[in-house]
Amino acid sequence: MTTNLATMLAVFGALLLVAVLLDTFAFKVRVPGILLVLALGLLTDNNLEAIPGGAKALLSLARAEEVAQVALVLVLFFGGLTTNWARVLSIVKPATRLATAGSLITALLVMVAVLGFQSLPGSLLPTSLPLALASAGGAATAPSGLVIDVVRQFLLGGLLGFLGGSLAQQLLSTHRRRVSPSVLAVMSLAELMLVVGVTQLLGGSGLLAAFIVGLVLGNSPTCDQPAMEEAQAGFAKMAELMLFLCMGLVVDPQEVVQALPWSFALFLVMLLARSLMVQGMLLGSPFGQAEKTFVGLAGLRGAVPIAMAIQAAASDVSWGRLMPSLALGVVLMGLLFQGFALVPLARRLGLTTTSAVLHDPYF
Repeated sequence: MTTNLATMLAVFGALLLVAVLLDTFAFKVRVPGILLVLALGLLTDNNLEAIPGGAKALLSLARAEEVAQVALVLVLFFGGLTTNWARVLSIVKPATRLATAGSLITALLVMVAVLGFQSLPGSLLPTSLPLALASAGGAATAPSGLVIDVVRQFLLGGLLGFLGGSLAQQLLSTHRRRVSPSVLAVMSLAELMLVVGVTQLLGGSGLLAAFIVGLVLGNSPTCDQPAMEEAQAGFAKMAELMLFLCMGLVVDPQEVVQALPWSFALFLVMLLARSLMVQGMLLGSPFGQAEKTFVGLAGLRGAVPIAMAIQAAASDVSWGRLMPSLALGVVLMGLLFQGFALVPLARRLGLTTTSAVLHDPYF
């Protein structure tokens, strides 16, 4: 075993152990655990030059991107595994509107605001619409080609995820009584890796495929869903902690502080755009105004934007290096807002019971 590998094992083992302890402590004091894990990553020195024979950095951007993508696959798979499709069916129409047209409208509103930031002095966002489109689909790809590529990724990701999940369901149900639950958990992970890898190689979205595989397995009447969920919970937790640790390690805290004003502006823009979108998309739905208000102010999570920010930083796009610090600032504000304001807001809007509030870790 090389010195570099031994150093990485020791440091990451220690960081993961501290991250778990911080997450447990955060639950007891009712603050967002991920907030403390992000702080741990930011306060950890990523420079290993002081160690004899050590590399220049504990975690490079390229390696962080690989770790983040794998971690996101596990997080999305567990998200699908714990999604109750029977409950989703009752709100499938408004949820589909929010997930498709709503996401597009939100992105367009944020894009308009970001392009407007160009004219402000000291802007940290030196980009334009043509540059952004070229960076997302490659320098030689036209906007129409980008749209086709996105549609292909979604269609293939959804189709292959469903087919792979259905085959995995048959295989797991066949061997359920022959092997132990731990082996079934390993089999499900192996099938997940196979489906995601094949989907990516064929040009589809491996992340969407991972969620669909989890959704199929989690709602299968022939699979032991509680046992599988319990077995996969540890992998999902480790992946989430690693994702936020990686983000904290590869970002310079000084850059985060310098980008805070722009991060705050982006956070407010995203919150406003989401609120406007929700009000429009849920017109005519059975939801009341209090529920629409709550949905509009919730929903800003950290795993996906952090993985995308690391991917942008590891790429060769001109604005990619700015994304981790901006995304981290936005995620931090989202964690603070959701961790401390959403439960009191839900209580004020009459959307929660006393029992639910008392059992909420952020109350």
